[in-house]
Amino acid sequence: MTVSFIIIAYNEEKTLTSILQDLKKQDYPHEKIQVILVDGSSTDATKELMNLFAKENKSFKQVIVLDNPKRTLPCGWNIALEAAQEDVILRVDAHASIPCDFISNNIRCLESGEKICGGYRPNIIDGKTPWKKTLLLAESSMFGSGIAPYRHNSEKRYVKSIFHGAYCKEVFSKVGNYNEHLKRTEDNEMHYRMRKAGYKICFDPSIISYQYTRNTLARMMKQKFLNGYWIGKTTKVCPQCLSIYHFVPGLFVFGIVLTFSFAIVHIWAPCLVMWCCYWGLAIIMALTAILQEKKFSGSYMALPVLFFLLHISYGIGTLKGLLSRN
Repeated sequence: MTVSFIIIAYNEEKTLTSILQDLKKQDYPHEKIQVILVDGSSTDATKELMNLFAKENKSFKQVIVLDNPKRTLPCGWNIALEAAQEDVILRVDAHASIPCDFISNNIRCLESGEKICGGYRPNIIDGKTPWKKTLLLAESSMFGSGIAPYRHNSEKRYVKSIFHGAYCKEVFSKVGNYNEHLKRTEDNEMHYRMRKAGYKICFDPSIISYQYTRNTLARMMKQKFLNGYWIGKTTKVCPQCLSIYHFVPGLFVFGIVLTFSFAIVHIWAPCLVMWCCYWGLAIIMALTAILQEKKFSGSYMALPVLFFLLHISYGIGTLKGLLSRN
């Protein structure tokens, strides 16, 4: 099988070199790989790095660099899909890392009869400082980021959605392109359409890729807010493509407002119960994450507060998305 390997990037000069180096190290025959690099009008050296890669790497079947003037991910994916010529579409984020057998493991799964597959996608950091490690623990924890199967390794099975997915080209021919109105939830909506069309999404634990965690608290909170915002927006477009866990932070923020309203009129019980349950669970989950680490850092004590900030950011984003007019 031949592969169209796609990377969409906007201002990713700090991580793009790394993922392109990973691509060069793939053990799958390079002459069977078409590389499609799409730049979203970056203001840094992203496009220059793409052009340099295209110029210097002739071992691949083809390397092309395309422009995405609208900048958003779904627009970029659609541009890449129009250029894809091979049997398999394989999408990877610019701020990711892949082992040398990533493509071959995906192809092996598809050759077994699957049409869509993906695997385990743990988070990693770009520097091993105690604070970045603490942010990684917060992001990696089930309490911090959710229970999507691609975040936690498990047995081979069929799932609702995957990350860094591989798709037989016929899938997109049948279900169409990405919804360009959904800037951060395009995968959820696309995977829903794929399932509705009769395709199964296979989670294969032999497939692994990595995603770089945002390296500051401010960037992580911004990411969570925008993720939540587009969950809220998507609810009005395609609620069927979302899972209940997407709405938990929004319900938490709504609960804060509701119990605070009770407290104003001196009804304290709901507020006390909610906060005792939340902080108790936050502390337990923080201790669980800490105990799994071989080395202890004093910054790990901030985990319960980090959980709270991430949940609040996501939840406020969700409510804002739900209340937005368009």
